[in-house]
Formats: sequence, structure tokens, C-alpha cells
Amino acid sequence: MTGAPIADAPRPAAATPHAAGRPAAATPTVAAAAGDGERSGLPVPDAGTLRAPAPGWAIEADVVVVGSGVAGLTAALRCAAAGRRTVVVTKARLDDGSTRWAQGGIAAALGDGDTPEQHLDDTLVAGAGLCDERAVRTLVTEGPDAVRRLISTGAVFDTSAETGAIELTREGGHHRRRIAHAGGDATGAEISRALVEAVRDAGLETVENALVLDLLTDAEGRTAGVTLHVMGEGRRDGVGAVHAPAVVLATGGMGQVFSATTNPAVSTGDGVALALRAGAEVSDLEFVQFHPTVLFLGRGAEGQQPLVSEAVRGEGAHLVDADGVRFMLGQHELGELAPRDIVAKGIMRRMQEQGAEHMYLDARHFGAEMWASRFPTILAACRAHGIDPVTEPIPVAPAAHYASGGVRTDLTGRTTVPGLYACGEVACTGVHGANRLASNSLLEGLVFAERIAATIAAEPPVNTGPEPPERPVPVPRAPARTPLLAPESRFVIQRIMTSGAGVLRSARSLNAAAVALQALHTEAVAELDRDGKTAEPCVETWEATNLLLVSRVLVAMAREREETRGCHWREDRPERDDDHWCRHLVARLAPECSLALHPTATAEFPPVQQRSATQRSAPSASAGRTTHPEGDTREHA
Repeated sequence: MTGAPIADAPRPAAATPHAAGRPAAATPTVAAAAGDGERSGLPVPDAGTLRAPAPGWAIEADVVVVGSGVAGLTAALRCAAAGRRTVVVTKARLDDGSTRWAQGGIAAALGDGDTPEQHLDDTLVAGAGLCDERAVRTLVTEGPDAVRRLISTGAVFDTSAETGAIELTREGGHHRRRIAHAGGDATGAEISRALVEAVRDAGLETVENALVLDLLTDAEGRTAGVTLHVMGEGRRDGVGAVHAPAVVLATGGMGQVFSATTNPAVSTGDGVALALRAGAEVSDLEFVQFHPTVLFLGRGAEGQQPLVSEAVRGEGAHLVDADGVRFMLGQHELGELAPRDIVAKGIMRRMQEQGAEHMYLDARHFGAEMWASRFPTILAACRAHGIDPVTEPIPVAPAAHYASGGVRTDLTGRTTVPGLYACGEVACTGVHGANRLASNSLLEGLVFAERIAATIAAEPPVNTGPEPPERPVPVPRAPARTPLLAPESRFVIQRIMTSGAGVLRSARSLNAAAVALQALHTEAVAELDRDGKTAEPCVETWEATNLLLVSRVLVAMAREREETRGCHWREDRPERDDDHWCRHLVARLAPECSLALHPTATAEFPPVQQRSATQRSAPSASAGRTTHPEGDTREHA
């Protein structure tokens, strides 16, 4: 590999020493290998559990599903239909997840002349060489029937008045019209409505307004449930637990890592953080997709921003600069309908050339009737912010949208922790590679949720016979030494990440982000060591602590990938480097307080190897080498 190794980059400040009489814990470090030896780098928080009160109540179940989007509710319905006692835990209300915000639609080869093979080809191209072809083939071949089952569950898609067939449109990266939509631009809301109604009709037990905290395991290291905190008044309140031998993470994304995002406020990476603390592997966190056309609300706008769906471009809207020039023409064969990373880069380049803060999306030629019928949600959002797309171009700029990486799974949704599954945006199945193809996300959640449920249903149920066996007592892991962060740290983290690891990245910006994130952790540790103080356990401090963990691992992986590929854009490494980087990065928090980081051999994921608690605490042959702060290098064998 070329360029200065990470070991030569600016190092974060050393942690403040422990108070006298207390042993100093090792400062966690990153170790990575990409074919040319050891690298050491970004410290990360200690593994363990979040600081929280002991659970004061418990629910018994066979399966607990965490999340209420298309992935979570599909998995829950299928598990319940298979006779498993299923509990759904969701951070807000059942219909408040990320799925409801999906405007464009769900992609599947449903139209005349379209085939799964063509869908596969478009997905592989968008993924910039890093899609796992087995995973993509699973998605596109099982997708059409999965959509039909969704329709049988109650979801109503827009159909042609003449033929009654599902109306299909195009989005970026698709060579055919294969996007099914509902309510014009309210597809996610319709899918959420149908699944929530089905869950309620089925009588599934649900726990709403509940933030999941950590994974519980039994004495053998198998999953035994989760701890969670229920916010507000109700039948349950405060910290409790759901005991279950199978946990399905469907917690959505981590867009709140950045200042401006299309994600709702609840998308704080809780599932990825929980999985990391549990010892699960994560992959491809560096590939954060920035949606190219997000309504520009002014310099410094923070929080959830209104999305202007790619379907608007699919129906013929043009990207233009302030002079009305269509700058995407000639940059890609599909022009404005190029894959999202290409369009986002095109917008950013034009903004840099002209010193502009945004570009424009011009769809005035649609006319008032088409805007009202095809894109009523977007029309209302624009008008709410003083912009009328019927008479004026829409100011747009890229904003954080979707995490292509997440908790690594196999094709059945299994993670490297026995009994822990993941699906939807929190998971990394290998489908998306370095850049998600538009409208593949809802389909991925649907297909792999069904696969998880089928896998769980094939396992012998926990309770067999007239008398249920005694359930193993869950074993909480040791609490982390890492303190909780103050609530205001959330905004500091977001600004650090937006500046250092946003659309445009470089060694300099990523190193600055690493140092700044380390300083947040160091300051909190120093206060804990000096005064025994940490932030009060509550939703805001747990979220801030999760954001810091996810941010630091994301930055570590982005620093390591010294190339530009898909939605990972390194200004100092502007070329794609297939010789060295046509592979995934895989990481896990190791018990010796280090981040074990290693590349896969190829673009295809190796098989998921589930490991017991004892195995997770032992060195891994696949994890490369880990540099310890004492200076000695222990090679994993």
C-alpha cells in the first residue's frame, strides 16, 4: 500500500493516569492489517456494558426483536407465526422508525422484461466492487415473492388505473423501472402502517419508547436477552430485561453521528454499539451514504433534514447550478440517475468550483398536478420551508442518509455471537458493498428478516413438553470502565464527524476527528478517575456514549481504507485501488481493550464463525495483529 501508515499519523493524547492506588487499565488501540504489516491507531472505549441501574422487571420470551421498521416487524410476525413467543422492543412508537420516512419505494424485478439478473447487475455496479455476490443474488431472487407477501400482509402499492398492475418507476443506478411505490412518495409510511396493523392484529407483545442497552448472555456465552430502559410512564418504566435465547437487532441506522441527516432523532447507532460491546464483528462502517438531494435549510442546519427523493429525478427532474447548467451531463452514462455516490460527488465538486453552499433540483416542468399527485409529501415539506417546487428550483445538498455497513451477518442473519441476529440497516449482509443501490434497503430488510425467522423457526423451541424447562439465568458482563458522556457531547460528536468524516475525507481530517473524539473520552475518564464522577445514566447520556463508540470505530475504518470507493471519498487518495482494497474491513472489540481490525481476503465475506464467550476472549487467527499500549505486539494465532 502507498502513503504514510496510520502509525505515522498524529496520535491522540495519552489518557490521564489513574488515581494513586488504582491499577491503570490498558488504553484500547486499533490494530489493522491490509497486507503490509501491522498498524496501530485510534483508541476506542473499553468493552463491557453501559452504566445503568440493575433491571427492576423482566419479560420472558423465545425471541426479542429490537426495532419496528420493515425488518423488525417482518421478523417478529414470521417468528410469531412459527409459534415462538415474540416480544417487539422499539425506541419510539411502533410506527416511528426509519421505514416510515422512506419516500422512493422498494426495488424488485416485478415488471415485464425485468429479471433478478438485471437487478443483480445494477446492484453490483452501484456497490463499487464490494458487494458479496451471494448475498445480492439472494436478495434479488427472493425479493419479488417477498414483496408479494408484504402485499398479502396488507401493504397497498400504487397501481395503474388502466391495467391494475403495480406502477414502477426508476431511481439512480437502475437501468429499468423496478421501484414500487405507495401514496406517490409515502412508501415507507404505507409499509409501516400495514406491518403495525398486522402486529397488533396478531396480538404480539410490544414494548414502546424503550432504549435497548446491552446484550445478556448465559454462562456459555450464548445470547440470553437484552436489558432496556423504558421512557415515561406506563405498565413498565425504568431499566428492565427481556429474557430470550434469540435476539434480532433491527435498530436501523446511525445517521445521528452527523450534524445533518435524513435519519430521525432516534437513529443513534444503538444496535451497532450494543453488538460491539457484546463482541460481535462489524464491517464496512466507513461506507456512509450521503443522499445527494436533501433540502438545504441554510448554513449550520442540524438534525433531521427533509429528503427530496431520488424518485423525483427518476421522473425527470434536473440537477442544475445557479446559472441553470445541468452539470451532471457527461459525468456518467445515466446523468442525474447515476448511483448516489457519483451524484453526491458531482454536486460537491460543483459547489467547490463555484464556492456555493448548495445546488438546485429543477422540476418546475412537472406542473402542479403531478407534484400534488406523485410527490405530495415532498411538496408539503418544501412549502413548509418557504419553497414552492412548482414555481422554483429546490435548493439541495448532500446529507448523511444510510449506513451500508453494520453488524456482520451471514445469509441467515446470524452474527458472530451465538443467538444474536441482525437485519435491516443495522446489519452488514454484503448486499450494499461500498454504496447502496437506491431502494434496495427496504427489500433487504424484508428478505433477510424472513430468512432470520425461518432460521429461528428451524431451531428446536426452548419450551418443549408439558413443563417448561428452567431458563438459564442471564449473566451480565462486567460494567465498562468507560464513563457515560454528558448529553451535550452528542452535538460535539456530530460536528467533529461532519467536519472530519463527512462527504469529503482525508488523512488530515480523519486524524483531526480521531484526536477530537479521543479528547472527549479522555476528559470523561479523567473526571471519573479523579472525582469518581460520570454523567447520570439516562437516555441522553446512553445515546451520546453510543454515538462516541460508533464514531470512533467508523473513523478508524475510514483512516485505514486509503482509497476512494463508493461513498467513501478520500481527497488525498482520489483513486479506487482494487489491487489492495477490493476487500472489506472487519472489526470487533477485543477483551484486552483493543479494536481488532482486519481485511477480508476478497470482496466476498468469509463464513460467519460463531464464538463462545471463551473463544471471544481468546486471540483470533483472522484478526491480524493487535498493538498493545505497553509496546509489545502479540500476534493472534
